[in-house]
Amino acid sequence: MNVPHTPVLVSEAVEALKPKSSGFYVDGTIGLGGHAAAILQACPPNGRLLGIDLDAAALAIARERLREYEGRLTLAQGNFADLDQILEKHTHQPKADAKVDGILLDLGVSSLQLDTPDRGFSFTHAGPLDMRMSRSQSLSAAQVVNQSTESELAHIFTRFGEERWSRRIAHRVVQARKVQPISTTLQLAEVVLQAIPQKATRGRIHPATRVFQALRIYVNNELKNLHAGIDCAVSTLKPDGRICVISFHSLEDRIVKERFRALSRACICPPKTPICVCHHTPSLQILTKRPITPKPDEIRQNPRSRSAKLRAAVRIGES
Repeated sequence: MNVPHTPVLVSEAVEALKPKSSGFYVDGTIGLGGHAAAILQACPPNGRLLGIDLDAAALAIARERLREYEGRLTLAQGNFADLDQILEKHTHQPKADAKVDGILLDLGVSSLQLDTPDRGFSFTHAGPLDMRMSRSQSLSAAQVVNQSTESELAHIFTRFGEERWSRRIAHRVVQARKVQPISTTLQLAEVVLQAIPQKATRGRIHPATRVFQALRIYVNNELKNLHAGIDCAVSTLKPDGRICVISFHSLEDRIVKERFRALSRACICPPKTPICVCHHTPSLQILTKRPITPKPDEIRQNPRSRSAKLRAAVRIGES
């Protein structure tokens, strides 16, 4: 399968991770293998990488594309939020001993998923309203759209899409599904267009963007997995090991920023506590005071990169 694939912020991610020849690295969202290839190229001859992804189709393509690194590459299907368990299984070491030198998380939806109509991620392609990162998941976007109450839908569109017109859209969805189930991407996109005032449809992004984002995040439990995944990733890093996260919207970036800050603080007591009682020990040092964003040339060559933000941190503590 020849799938166009342009990984985002590749050189910046490699610079943040600083791969070394004896290192062991994890790409927790390997996708089609673009970042993984760059990491493996940067740590010959003995650097190793474990690539994880929920999507079996993406793993199959990554395996083919990364054949030249056979012997230094291991692939596993799963969620990066379960990194400690995946490491234990594939390194044959107890969780406490399975440690790595660097971890990359490239969040969001891949080009393969966006450009494959029957995956249902895109409002620009006709396809079933699916949006599952893994085909083994039970909950689909169609189920959410057709079975949730109006208030539940409004909450999803607001919470996970920051959609201004969430109540109007939820109401229109409920009215439309009374006529017939909303089962395709184009059906839902049309319902969203009908719900939003015409003057609000003239923005830079497609009017259905936030609703599709919200459903994808909700169906795949992405924000909860990100929060848990960062904590799990940090716990598996060796001292001086590095974590690099690339996010694509404000909800993700906010979680990364706030979690990095919490893990880098010496005290996490409430602000008005007169003396520290938490005895918290910082585990991270933040490397990026502000997120790294794509340069203009990258955005011109790959418009999908325009919203990307990279944050990185290094593990501190006793070896």
